[in-house]
Amino acid sequence: MEHLINQRVKNIEISGIRKFFNLVADMEDLISFTIGQPDFPTPDHVKQAGIRAIEEDFTSYTHNAGTIELRKAACQFVDKKYGLHYKPESEVIVTMGASEAIDIAFRTILEEGSEVLLPGPIYPGYEPIIRMMGAVPVHVDIRNNQFRFTLETMKPFITDKTRCIVLPYPSNPTGVSLTSKELEEIAFFLKDKDIFILADEIYSELTFDQTHTSIASFIKEKTIVINGLSKSHSMTGWRIGFLFAPESLAKHILKVHQYNVSCANSIAQKAAYEALTAGINDADLMKEEYSKRREYVYNRLIGMGLEVVKPDGAFYFFVKIPEAIGLNSFDFAFKLVQETKVAVVPGSAFSEFGEGFFRLSFACSMTNLERGLNQMEVFLKQWI
Repeated sequence: MEHLINQRVKNIEISGIRKFFNLVADMEDLISFTIGQPDFPTPDHVKQAGIRAIEEDFTSYTHNAGTIELRKAACQFVDKKYGLHYKPESEVIVTMGASEAIDIAFRTILEEGSEVLLPGPIYPGYEPIIRMMGAVPVHVDIRNNQFRFTLETMKPFITDKTRCIVLPYPSNPTGVSLTSKELEEIAFFLKDKDIFILADEIYSELTFDQTHTSIASFIKEKTIVINGLSKSHSMTGWRIGFLFAPESLAKHILKVHQYNVSCANSIAQKAAYEALTAGINDADLMKEEYSKRREYVYNRLIGMGLEVVKPDGAFYFFVKIPEAIGLNSFDFAFKLVQETKVAVVPGSAFSEFGEGFFRLSFACSMTNLERGLNQMEVFLKQWI
């Protein structure tokens, strides 16, 4: 029956991140700098809210868009944090993580032949959905622009078929963000064009040197904002995301969401309400620790003679593999893990423009960072 499978699905591959993680997951004494999983537990008060929801039998369907109390809390959160104004009744949808939010957004706005501009390198979760819609992902090489997807870099790639531009900032895998001025320039240019913006802001609470700015603050009418609690509150397994969009767009996205999952997990919604209200600043302690790790890892990598852009947010470094090593990114990562039991993600997992790099996550203990970087340094001394 293989011949009956949708060809677009057959052409999709498992994420390169997961592929490499699965390859090395069973190794003993592995030091993993791979998965973007915060190494902090979900805050206790948030867990208790989930437990109470179970005990109180809050286990039924909710409104398709999520409980009104959670939607109000989500709108108040982005208003207070980023100055974004959305109506809880009609301009926010509670989703099954940011991943579902991305999926339903693309399935609403894309058609056969639509083009979507993506910075390269980029997280691999967008391209498969675009291709399943019969649309065309157009990667823009931003390696020589400090990994910044600015107006200057994207303008040459905009055509009459461009339907959407993806702005995933702070970025996975580079940790880079755009400035308020850079975002405003993009918004001004797109003001009179029939092009949507998908702003994936899942790491918005984890910024170090500047406060996060959303492009929706400049051009709300064309922007779909994706956010969630996975990174800010270490709630990856709770699967709560948020999609914010103007009512004229959100009402159509809601239809896709309804037939996709009906509604987000009711118990997780109660925990999410607690996270956004009593836990509105829960990310601060994590961010403080990440900031210390960022400084440590940056100094170590530079001390090894490696070329790297210091991240503005998230918890990743995207490191250039020295040419003297003479290995592609997968072979480098595989050799590194074989010889040192230190696992990183090959840059090729993040589009063709990630080749020649590796991603290192510092969402792990300082002890593991020290051990892993020590072993990496010994490994690299063979060549540099």
